[in-house]
Amino acid sequence: MSTRVRDLLAGGYGVLRHEPLARRLRATWNGTTVVDSTRGVLLWEPRRILPTYAVPAADVRAAVRPADPQPPAGDDIGFHVPELAADLRLLAAEPFTAHTAAGRPADLDVDGAVLGGVAFQLDDPRLDGFLALDFAAFAWREEDEPISVHPRDPFHRIDVLAGSQPVRIELDGHVLAESARPTLLFETLLPVRYYLPRADVRVQLAPSATRTACPYKGEAVYFSPVVDGRERADLVWSYPDPRPESTRIRDLVCFFTERMDVVLDGGRQERPVTPWS
Repeated sequence: MSTRVRDLLAGGYGVLRHEPLARRLRATWNGTTVVDSTRGVLLWEPRRILPTYAVPAADVRAAVRPADPQPPAGDDIGFHVPELAADLRLLAAEPFTAHTAAGRPADLDVDGAVLGGVAFQLDDPRLDGFLALDFAAFAWREEDEPISVHPRDPFHRIDVLAGSQPVRIELDGHVLAESARPTLLFETLLPVRYYLPRADVRVQLAPSATRTACPYKGEAVYFSPVVDGRERADLVWSYPDPRPESTRIRDLVCFFTERMDVVLDGGRQERPVTPWS
């Protein structure tokens, strides 16, 4: 019997996973090189959606010291995936110190400055001698390319396609936008996103100070649609300067369809359930 690929991917969330990088990896802290390695791996601890980097301790230019022990991440931390109701996955918002793999937390002494809890010594025979590192504690480069937000997952893909099915976005019975020229963004394990020309938006979009960043799309700016005279905070976003692989969504706008309704070619769609619902 055939198996859906998504089920194969999801079936691995409960175990420790790694993938060799096959590229030079560097990390700096306050201008000091802490890691320079060609032996790094991407590492997913059990229940983690996003990877971090792990490198051999020999490639870390800092003294490694035992850190104060931290309780392991409990079963009450994470996000339930609707398709797998029993699956509780750790999100990016959960701190690096919420470990689910066997091992011991460690501090790094960088030229006399102690960085607390930024490393994790793994107890795994295939990763013997490797240290997992807190991405947020350092500035990272793969080869000479800066990496921001989190490491890029080689099994994570974005496809941007032009569409012609009419799309209508509604909130509480109000039409916010309607377009017959949507640009559809398909991202691995996420709901399809409908990016629309601003000319097809029917309500005022009040600029917001909110900014978020994605390693695949770039930095997003946010808007609050004005509905019935009231701003609905940060329900719309746009990428004014997207990364090269996402240039087709430049200056288009997208709506949090988890919190509003999409009518696609006359058919009302079920609202997706995600961490942003």
